[in-house]
Amino acid sequence: MSKKDAKSSLKIIPLGGLHEIGKNTCIFEYEDEMILLDAGLGFPTDGMHGVNIVLPDMSYVRENRHKIKGAIVTHGHEDHIGGIAYHLKQFDIPIIHGPRLAMSLLRDKLEEAGVSGRTQLNSVSPREMVRIGKSFMVEYIRNTHSIADSFSVAIHTPLGVIIHTGDFKIDYTPVDGEFYDLHRLAEHGEKGVLCLLSDSTNAEVPGHTPSEQSVYPNLDRIFAQTQGRLMVTTFASSVHRVNIILQLAQKHNRKVAVVGRSMLNVIAHARNLGYIKCPDAVFEPLRSVNRLPDEKILILTTGSQGETLAALTRISRGEHRQIKVRSGDTIVFSANPIPGNTLAVVDTIDRLMMQGANVIYGRKHGIHVSGHGAQEDHKLMLALTKPKFFVPVHGQHRMLVQHAKMAHSMGIPKENMVLIDNGDIVELTEDSIRVAGQVPSGLQLVDRAGVVHDKVLKERQQLAEDGVVTVAAAINWDLQLLAKPEIHLRGVVTAVERSLLHQLVIRTIERTLNNRAKDTAQSPKGESGEMDWTGLRLEIESGLQRLANRELQSRPLVVFLLQTPEAAPAKPSRRRRSSATSVAP
Repeated sequence: MSKKDAKSSLKIIPLGGLHEIGKNTCIFEYEDEMILLDAGLGFPTDGMHGVNIVLPDMSYVRENRHKIKGAIVTHGHEDHIGGIAYHLKQFDIPIIHGPRLAMSLLRDKLEEAGVSGRTQLNSVSPREMVRIGKSFMVEYIRNTHSIADSFSVAIHTPLGVIIHTGDFKIDYTPVDGEFYDLHRLAEHGEKGVLCLLSDSTNAEVPGHTPSEQSVYPNLDRIFAQTQGRLMVTTFASSVHRVNIILQLAQKHNRKVAVVGRSMLNVIAHARNLGYIKCPDAVFEPLRSVNRLPDEKILILTTGSQGETLAALTRISRGEHRQIKVRSGDTIVFSANPIPGNTLAVVDTIDRLMMQGANVIYGRKHGIHVSGHGAQEDHKLMLALTKPKFFVPVHGQHRMLVQHAKMAHSMGIPKENMVLIDNGDIVELTEDSIRVAGQVPSGLQLVDRAGVVHDKVLKERQQLAEDGVVTVAAAINWDLQLLAKPEIHLRGVVTAVERSLLHQLVIRTIERTLNNRAKDTAQSPKGESGEMDWTGLRLEIESGLQRLANRELQSRPLVVFLLQTPEAAPAKPSRRRRSSATSVAP
């Protein structure tokens, strides 16, 4: 092959979704063109105090924003589309292609964030192909998942076809009658698939994932046996599950009050697009639901994961204005806790039970099935697509390892697979696959006010773990204390006597002031009347931090307030009032 005919390598760079559950984000890059596949968010761990959402580090994309030709969305779950509105505040995306339901949900997010003008949304249909730039032609292949209107994609590149499964399971009796387009996968397999990137979430689970329809008879039995008021919580985005619940409400003659903004939003969009079919009469406004007999009421609510601000969590705490738990209520958790949420869910269940509710939860009741394929689903995917190269994605490390073992058992050589982490650059040619370096792949934490930087998070962690010590002191131009410093401890546990701590603080401050006074007297700059108050404050603060760590046997956050004189005695015009507050690192 001549140098002119030689093809460049394709780079595949995941920024989220590996060694974790959530914030699924992946880049495909060929020469000077780049596309994004999904851009999701994750949820904070217990140590991320005050953080609302977790995003991947997108600095590599920002630095290469001139290469971005568009984005692909596979489905409408938050861990696949939830980050897009935040990213559009940092860089433009010319066009985003995706399913109708995902685009409908995304449109609201972009308008709310004020960034709808920074991209164009294009809804796609099954088997539709869209061109993105010169290098990418993307084909949408219907799959089955826990949300309606979900797709796998076949990305046609100059090197060959890359299939990304998105989130999937193989459901042979889908609620909406939309079957996985296995025929199209098989056609690509016969023609030749260069590389398969496949969802690994349930790679450790043997067998097939049950159909969504399997929960219907179990929920039906609960509806039939419940005499009083009934509450059901599930993922708002589980459109198929919500559809089943609404069907059962009609069957058992219960009016439905929907609680939770995300649940209201998803139901509205899904009904408009025809993915949920039910009459308006089945719904009852929350404000009037208490007028009905208990046996005629169904409250459909968010909060299946114990989220702090979700409706059911607030109900369990007695903080919801319109709904209070009554003895005899039946509350159904039609969802399993995702990793990291188990404690929050258990606490919510306990609070509901302590108020007299009959809470139905757990796998034994058969009221929840996963939206992700198990081992036999994965094997069928590998058998149909027959990929030359394989990359397991979307899952924690043990899941990726197990998925790779399955692929090897299906005939894919170990040298044709790579196990990767977020930020790894997978370099793919027609004849090889390898990890060729890394890009930044950390976290971006967001609270209601904006980005939470590492220093702020560390300070919050210090506050939560060891409390805060505040010291306020006033000094004169001779660098002497004008009064005893004020000391306040918040959240600090210590056996040190308050009087002794006061003496140690005074001694630390005076030692620093005396040393600074000697240095100033010996320095020619001391004659100019200028004083480095900021440097003095930081020096005292550092000494107080060391004192606190040593004497309190912990690492509380130290806040030092320094009040300085308004003006120099000799040259008042050259003195300005200086007052400063600082937080020790």
